[in-house]
Amino acid sequence: MKEQYKPIKSMKEVPAQLRKLRREYIRYQQAELIYSLSHKKLLELASDAGAIFRIDSTVLINREIFDAYLERFHEPATGKYRGGDAE
Repeated sequence: MKEQYKPIKSMKEVPAQLRKLRREYIRYQQAELIYSLSHKKLLELASDAGAIFRIDSTVLINREIFDAYLERFHEPATGKYRGGDAE
């Protein structure tokens, strides 16, 4: 019996598919765990990003908008730290 295998997808396709699977909107409590931020800092950043959606008493954060906003704070690698003991 011949087994059929699915072709291996390129590494660029995998992150795109993962983005589709994850939730688009999350609550504050979930966001605090995902991003490892305090409630106050998360509220400040999500508000600045314009990622907050309020529905009655429920507050949701749009992950796509929030992630795009967080990318603004990314620092490029400097290559200075090599690990181990400082010389």
